[in-house]
Amino acid sequence: MSLQELGFDRNALRDNLMSIRNTMLVASVLIMAAADAFAESDLPKAGDTYIISRDEYHGFRGSHRIYDRMSEGLVEVEYCGRPYWVRFATVAWTQLEVERENAVRVEFNRGKGWQPICAHPERQVTLLDLGVQEDPRIVVQNDGVPVQRVSRFAAIRDTFRTTVDDAAKSFHGRQKDK
Repeated sequence: MSLQELGFDRNALRDNLMSIRNTMLVASVLIMAAADAFAESDLPKAGDTYIISRDEYHGFRGSHRIYDRMSEGLVEVEYCGRPYWVRFATVAWTQLEVERENAVRVEFNRGKGWQPICAHPERQVTLLDLGVQEDPRIVVQNDGVPVQRVSRFAAIRDTFRTTVDDAAKSFHGRQKDK
C-alpha cells in the first residue's frame, strides 16, 4: 500500500518534514549559541590585557591576565612606562617562561586579534624588584608569595617566652641574691 492510497498527500508530508527539520536546525543553532556565550565568559574579551608566552614558532604557550586597576592580591608594576596590577605568580610565571626559552610580551585584545603592547616584561619587573626572595617555581605553585606558617603550639610557646632579666625570680633564685 502506498502513502497516496492511505490518504497522505506526498507534498504535504514532505513540507511537514522540511518544517520539522528546519525547526530542529534553528533549535540546534540557538542551543549552540547559548553554550558558546556561556563558555566565552572565561575567554578574553575585547579590551583585556594579558602577558602571553609564545614558542619559537610564535605558537601560543600560555597567558596570564594583567589589570588596569588595583584589586585585592595584586601588586602594581610598570611595563613600557604604563602601570598595571598583577599577581606575584604572574611575575614568577614570566620568569619561568623565559627560562623555557619562550618569548613573553604584553598583548592587548582589540576584538580583532592580539596586538603587542610591550616586549620583554620579564626584563622590566622581576620577583626581586617586588622584594620576593622565593624561587619563581614556589611562587607559581603557591599562586603567590608563600606565607610563613606558624604552628599553634609555637605561637603559644613564644607568647610565654621571657628573658631571664624580665622573668620573675623563683623562691630559690631570690634566696641566692640575699
